Amino acid sequence: MTRLAPGLLRDPVHFLALGFGAGLVPVAPGTAGTVVGVLIDPLLRPLGLELRVLVVVVMALAGIWICGASARRLGVHDHPAIVWDEIVGYLALMLLLPAGWIWALVGFGVFRLFDIWKPWPIRQLDHAVGGGLGIMLDDIAAAAWGALVLAAVLYLAGMY
Repeated sequence: MTRLAPGLLRDPVHFLALGFGAGLVPVAPGTAGTVVGVLIDPLLRPLGLELRVLVVVVMALAGIWICGASARRLGVHDHPAIVWDEIVGYLALMLLLPAGWIWALVGFGVFRLFDIWKPWPIRQLDHAVGGGLGIMLDDIAAAAWGALVLAAVLYLAGMY
């Protein structure tokens, strides 16, 4: 995969899709995109759960278009530099977890695990659904899997 020029960030679609530039890092751009989500989550916490849910839903819906448009312009479906989906996926997972850096790190680790591992049905979604919807859907599914696992762990630990 060829490296992308930083000048792409002048285009608002690429600026968002490439995670404000995080997707341009040469190694592990998905992880860099997730770090952007880690930085955004505390900014959203004061909004309360209901408004945070709305923001994440709007970001996910917008992401379908943003990621699809960026992929078409780049000529590559789900180019590794497109990391808006990682940002939104992480934020979706964090809707379940309390605030705090320990939980941010737990959420980061669990989200990256499921995003990279892609257990059923994430891998199938990743291959079967095209366009912006496909780009977003596998990360939302990774967040859902992560949320289920963390909810079970928190429940068994008596914290839920």
